[in-house]
Amino acid sequence: MKNTLSLPAVPGTVGAIMSRQPLMLPPLMRAREALARLRQVGVPRDFMRNCYVVDEDGRLLGVLTLHELVMAPDHRRLEQIMSAPGPVLAPGDDQERAVALMDGADSVELPVVDGGGRLVGAVTADDAMDVQREEATEDMQRMAAMLPSEQPYLQTRVWDLYKSRVVWLLLLMVSAAFTGAIITRYESALAAQVALTAFIPMLMDTGGNCGSQSSVTVIRGLSLGEIRYGDWFRVAWKEIRVGVLCGLTLAAVSLLRLVLLSRTEFMVALVVSLTLVVTVLVSKLLGCFLPILASRVRLDPAVMASPLITTIADAVSLVVYFRIAAALLQI
Repeated sequence: MKNTLSLPAVPGTVGAIMSRQPLMLPPLMRAREALARLRQVGVPRDFMRNCYVVDEDGRLLGVLTLHELVMAPDHRRLEQIMSAPGPVLAPGDDQERAVALMDGADSVELPVVDGGGRLVGAVTADDAMDVQREEATEDMQRMAAMLPSEQPYLQTRVWDLYKSRVVWLLLLMVSAAFTGAIITRYESALAAQVALTAFIPMLMDTGGNCGSQSSVTVIRGLSLGEIRYGDWFRVAWKEIRVGVLCGLTLAAVSLLRLVLLSRTEFMVALVVSLTLVVTVLVSKLLGCFLPILASRVRLDPAVMASPLITTIADAVSLVVYFRIAAALLQI
């Protein structure tokens, strides 16, 4: 049998995480001979549970588990007890595809074959867990407006932490200037109704929180393959209904609190409550649309998460707030 395991490992691909020593056995070998071979060479990795039947050129013919091999009659040939290969991976596949394929096939190990069908490695559940841990860390860092880092926190230099954060902070600071411009545009309305100023932080925070809730849910669905680009209408319709329910609830509680407890003028309280409904609805839609759009254009959906959604939601909530105030309060 030819061994073709000398492939370059490209970071982020299956070739970089796979085991390059899968258990390969010839089809005419009998079960007792295979067990003797395993006792002699051992199992390369603790998490490996499959034996792969290959021909003289290393092409994958079939698969059997260690349990099946142990339980097989001694005289049976491997070609008689093996199963047909199921899903397979290629060395150049994205490592996230390996995790999704293992999850979809409900398998703890998948073979990796090259373009000629030759077995070049195997990906185990242990490898998949490492990938999930790395991807979860990267998503959390992107959602917190940071460039991903592969080093542990205590081993990362201060300068590297600075570089990973300052770019996003600069971008968000510049984008926040739009929020300031909106407030400046409506400063005459604020001067006429000073009470409106007190509710701006609450409205902006609510919009950002609602957008983050939706984006986290949608990003999770995208990463697990539960949501596709073609599902955008179903996702939007669901978020609209959730947004209306959440918005009406928050608006009702806010109206009662402002009128009964804070003794706020009813029309001002009404402006705040109506703005809450619109802000929540728009933020929910932003939280679902932006990650799906990012996925469509092959960007990381996590990039479209909290920072960008919060900035847009803030601007929208302020515009809506002052428009409603101008209409109802005649300012």
